[in-house]
Amino acid sequence: MSLSLSPRSLRKTLFGACFATFAAVLPFSAQAVEQMKIGTVVWAGYAPFYVADALDLYKAHDLKVELQFFNDPALIPSAMAGSALDGGMLTYDQVVGGVAKGLAHKVVMPIDFSNGGDAIVADKSITSVADFKGKKVGFNPLSPSDFLLAYALKSNGLSEKDISPVNMTPEGIPGAMASGSLPVGVTYEPNVSQILGMPGDKFHVVYSSKDAPGLITDVLVFDDKVIAKRPAAIKALMQGYLDGLAYMQSHPDEAATIIGKVLGVTAAEAKEQMSGVYNIPLAEMGKNFEQSEATSSFFGSGAVIGKLLKDNGQIAAIPDFATTFDAQFVEALAK
Repeated sequence: MSLSLSPRSLRKTLFGACFATFAAVLPFSAQAVEQMKIGTVVWAGYAPFYVADALDLYKAHDLKVELQFFNDPALIPSAMAGSALDGGMLTYDQVVGGVAKGLAHKVVMPIDFSNGGDAIVADKSITSVADFKGKKVGFNPLSPSDFLLAYALKSNGLSEKDISPVNMTPEGIPGAMASGSLPVGVTYEPNVSQILGMPGDKFHVVYSSKDAPGLITDVLVFDDKVIAKRPAAIKALMQGYLDGLAYMQSHPDEAATIIGKVLGVTAAEAKEQMSGVYNIPLAEMGKNFEQSEATSSFFGSGAVIGKLLKDNGQIAAIPDFATTFDAQFVEALAK
């Protein structure tokens, strides 16, 4: 098993892309429109962005945003590095790995952390992580699934040498488990619910991101050059996101309908998926930037991530976690 620079990994992907346009209002002049592309995948934790997009909540901040959806989120960092994208929604462990390899990417805002939305599902004859020994385990390499599995194994005294890894996309896990060819699979919602709902009540969750809160954190990321050139646009994007989150809280049913359309599920199913993630409110975002051993801190989760990445040969050295983020935007919005 290779440990991740992990992208959010397939999250029930959409093909095609919408290209974003930011409208920057300049003093004493007509509106100057600049184009900005934000890479993403379909994932319940990004719901506030979807709501803001559907309701055009960016307009109040002189901004027009569309999202570019990727079917392979592993391409997002390289697209950012090559300026094909201006920013992206990634997982923090992906940022740690990228910075360790020389990418100038920085987190400007923590978005959410997986709170059960990522899980290791197994046949009910397998009751613990220790029972994975010698078993086939399906997961997507270089993804949060890979990372969660590695952490679960390490926490239970096992390593990749103790299992028989099977390279498989998260969406391929349900079919493989239904066929009986795969006893253990690592995936995320809605695939987890699909597996648990299969006839015969054969499967259950053995380990999930609830067992490692904060370990899989989604973040909004920009390159240093974009941060220097477009700070106002980045702040406006974040303001629109916060407006989307506020709308979700004040209009939960309407928001669930909007989110369900993006996720490709009903409003009720969207609510169920969102229960597996925790969107971090502005008042709590500052904790991610504080020097702390807690998993709610980039320093705390980064220490775990960095060690696992280095031990598994994904990076040569653990980076200074202070170089992986820029807290100025959160600090400004929190004032």
